[in-house]
Amino acid sequence: MARGEFDDLPGKGKPLPGLDRPHDEEWWVKEKLKREQLSCLPPALALRKEVEDGLRRVAGLPSEATVRDLVDSLNARIRHVNASITVGPGSTLMPLDAERVVANWRVRREHQQT
Repeated sequence: MARGEFDDLPGKGKPLPGLDRPHDEEWWVKEKLKREQLSCLPPALALRKEVEDGLRRVAGLPSEATVRDLVDSLNARIRHVNASITVGPGSTLMPLDAERVVANWRVRREHQQT
């Protein structure tokens, strides 16, 4: 410290994050999961979240081709999880109807342009 080797550290002079929160023995695991954007959900639940997030992103996609690519990718994940889950609850997701997703995308896009 006397040589100033710690002067340029990030957060210098700021309070420690979470210092006012109750003690949590697993704080470091939760921070690691958050920082690495990892999930500890069972595969079927992680897939459900992935599909919901993907469908929310559809409205912002620039073209029908990108919508279809996203649906194809999600459907591949759904088929994989449905065929291979061995841990946690089973998946009840069915592959998405690409034509329906594209039709909804078109309607939303038309409304945004008017």
